[in-house]
Amino acid sequence: MSEERGQRHSGTAGNTPGDAGTATGATPDGSSAVARPTGKRVTRRGAAGSSASTTSAVSTNKTSRAATAVSDRPAAKSENIFKRLARFFREVVAELRKVIWPNRKQLTTYTLVVIAFVTVMTAFIFGLDLAFVQGVSWLFG
Repeated sequence: MSEERGQRHSGTAGNTPGDAGTATGATPDGSSAVARPTGKRVTRRGAAGSSASTTSAVSTNKTSRAATAVSDRPAAKSENIFKRLARFFREVVAELRKVIWPNRKQLTTYTLVVIAFVTVMTAFIFGLDLAFVQGVSWLFG
């Protein structure tokens, strides 16, 4: 593997998109500067032959995966509105069961923090407004 890697790096200074299929542009395991990993180890290790067969296998897998992704989608069904609403409410209840609700002490603390923050921000904005009114009345008389 180090010999192949040495050949790859000694060939050209960098790989261009045109030389991805050449012997110096792609390694036998299918990883080249142009080919992006698919995340599937089967695709990377599938063909241990020459780099041309690996490159064609990778492009074939990408094409077939794209074709299956489109065909795997279910056709848009016109489901009854009441069934959809019932499913929606079941999912809402299921999500609400996952929520970690605060106890009384936490709720009191959070409420007081919010009230204090709103009070401070209201006073700050009131002060800015008062300062701008005084500045405008001083400037224009």
